[in-house]
Amino acid sequence: MKAIAIDGDALVWTDHDEPGAPGAEDVLIDVAWAGMNRADLTQRAGGYPPPPGASEILGLEVSGHVRAVGDNVTHLNVGDPVCALLTGGGYAEQVRVPAAQVLPLPGGISLRDAAGLPEVFATAWMNLYMEASLKPGERILLHAGASGVGTAVIQLAKAMGNPVFVTVGSDAKIEACKALGAEAGWNRYNGSFVDAVKDWGGADMVLDPVGGDYIHQDQSVLNVNGRIVLIGLMGGRETQLDLGYMLMKRQRLIGSTLRSQPVARKREVMDALYETVWPLLASGEIKPIIDREFAIEDAAAAMDFLKSNDSQGKVLLRVAESA
Repeated sequence: MKAIAIDGDALVWTDHDEPGAPGAEDVLIDVAWAGMNRADLTQRAGGYPPPPGASEILGLEVSGHVRAVGDNVTHLNVGDPVCALLTGGGYAEQVRVPAAQVLPLPGGISLRDAAGLPEVFATAWMNLYMEASLKPGERILLHAGASGVGTAVIQLAKAMGNPVFVTVGSDAKIEACKALGAEAGWNRYNGSFVDAVKDWGGADMVLDPVGGDYIHQDQSVLNVNGRIVLIGLMGGRETQLDLGYMLMKRQRLIGSTLRSQPVARKREVMDALYETVWPLLASGEIKPIIDREFAIEDAAAAMDFLKSNDSQGKVLLRVAESA
């Protein structure tokens, strides 16, 4: 098969060993489309190696058709159109993945659009409703609101009854987020978001892919019993915590990564998506937000575009010519 290889500064579509036959609990997928995530940029730069035993090929989500199933797999059949959450290996013609991380497509969703579902909606669900244990009516401060994860969070939170305040990099992105269901927003180039979020009513939970000096500001806007869920370090890994705020307001700071979670945890997340989110996608209440697509051979250009922060929603790679 072919896959993307990292060759110095280049990304090369080249021959690669096949992933092999599926184990008893696995599925082998012929990849049609792959979703691109910021974790891929970090891995390419050497800052996010795959967990032990995972494929070193980039790519954390795909859509395609089932090529083979393991002996213990009963909910999927050869030929089924599916999408999958991966630990790695998506920028390739084939990928082997635990069946627990593979779902049939939601009704009415194409293979193309389905490639933009698993990572962002799994990240959104796990962090909002499992890590932060959000209840209906609790308020969310969401950084990078126009990102792939951000557009999923906004729609999911609206459907679940959680108001959202976004921070983004332009006024146009604020309007795009409001169109998806965000109540209010802040352009980060206008300075600190703290006063604007306080005027909005504060936040019960912050979803933060930035880290750095945002953490102290997050603390400033949290209501009593508020939670910060840290999912990235775009702003750096060093920060200051106000332990007085943390103690007196009973705040919690939670570090969270999806990729390194065990299969059993990912099964819980994917089951929740299938039960709760897939019907919302099938009905059209929420939808995958795709910014643009690139051919797999142009993966480097796709990464440059994602790195520019100009995207609104997902960036996809077309792997199969007939996809």
